[in-house]
Amino acid sequence: MSISSVLILAIVIFAALIFTLTNGLHDASSVVATFISCGAANPSQAIFLAAICGFVGALTSGSAVANTVSGIVIIPTETALLKVLLAAMIGAVVWNLITWKFGFPSSSTHALVGGLVGAVWIARGSNYILWGWSELIGPGHQLIGITKIVAALILSPVLGFMVAFMLQTISNIALRNAKFSINRWIKRMQWVIAGLLAYSHGANDTQKTVGIISLALASASYSSGQGGSIWTKGLAGAVMFAGTLLGGWPIMKTIGRGIYTIRPIHSLNSQLSSGGCIVLATVLGAPVSTTHVVVGSVAGVGGADEFRMVNWKIGKEIIIAWCITIPASAIVAALVYYISSLM
Repeated sequence: MSISSVLILAIVIFAALIFTLTNGLHDASSVVATFISCGAANPSQAIFLAAICGFVGALTSGSAVANTVSGIVIIPTETALLKVLLAAMIGAVVWNLITWKFGFPSSSTHALVGGLVGAVWIARGSNYILWGWSELIGPGHQLIGITKIVAALILSPVLGFMVAFMLQTISNIALRNAKFSINRWIKRMQWVIAGLLAYSHGANDTQKTVGIISLALASASYSSGQGGSIWTKGLAGAVMFAGTLLGGWPIMKTIGRGIYTIRPIHSLNSQLSSGGCIVLATVLGAPVSTTHVVVGSVAGVGGADEFRMVNWKIGKEIIIAWCITIPASAIVAALVYYISSLM
């Protein structure tokens, strides 16, 4: 490889880690939002717990999600792919920073997918993107590529809503005669559940970065592009750890207070629902958005408890932000690649 190619590779890896940092600001904020708002922990305690458990999740994660992400692009191993990945990363990071600044709990996964699609499309054309439509409607009905990611991103918050709604309904019946003092035990239980949620977040979300780094290394003929080594997982986990410690306070406020008034039992059920959905997605290799799932679960517990008290207006604003994330990050990535190609 030439010196310029090595330099571009280093910049791509750096950009991927910056994306991971912004992911920590976004999704890790969602992990601890209800934990803090219900009074189970103070912000410092919650953030540190999420950072530690998320880092462990990154180190012990598998490779199914990473392989799904790296498999989106159908470009032969070549150095030119590095410029495409760099543009994709910049598009995702820019959108993450914009939504973080305004407190919109948008999806980092959406931003990453949009960045990849925009950069690859303008660089090589739509035929170099694994859409998965033909495989889905074909004889085997196989769910792969973009269709698998979009399906996971749509279904995961719906599943989170449904499970949380069911758990809250059961809790309302089981605890209807419970004393107020039970909240003390519910808050204590949340330390374990919040830790498991943070672990599942680390296991799922860091694999997205591992997938990009593996793809970049493969394009530079340094690896096969599959799975990811322990050093890439450790590096991604460490950066996610740092992003979590920085804290996305605007997003925490939106999720913890802006959708529904969270009490300890609501937080517990939301965490159980979110954690279960993310673990299932990780096993299936589906790169879901932790923010999506948590928002869906918060709306679920609120809907089961006091439907009219849920701030559905904020939910509408969040859905709008979700819908424009992929095209917005795709446009930014396409522009970045176009400008760089002129230089």
